[in-house]
Amino acid sequence: MLTIAADIDALARFGRALADPIRCRILLALREAPAHPADLAEELEISRTRLSNHLACLRDCGIVVALPEGRRVRYELADARLGHALDDLRGAVLAVEADRTCLDAEEKGCC
Repeated sequence: MLTIAADIDALARFGRALADPIRCRILLALREAPAHPADLAEELEISRTRLSNHLACLRDCGIVVALPEGRRVRYELADARLGHALDDLRGAVLAVEADRTCLDAEEKGCC
């Protein structure tokens, strides 16, 4: 059984993964199917360097895994339940208030 601290850590890692729009786009793309970095960079229209930095963050958070395929690497969600969690979270947030926009902490004067 997980402790409260482990639960908080897991949610914080998921929150960190979702905290950046590019990482969200990567997760949504990988929810559809595993992909190679070059294909992801092209699909998301971002540089490979920028993509690499975001993939490293997602790996560090334990959200995606890199699987060697010969000389290439394929990325996928670390667990299929993450794809379902993304769908559930998106659906729940949209069900509450679909017309809301979350402002940046700086814009709101927070922290």
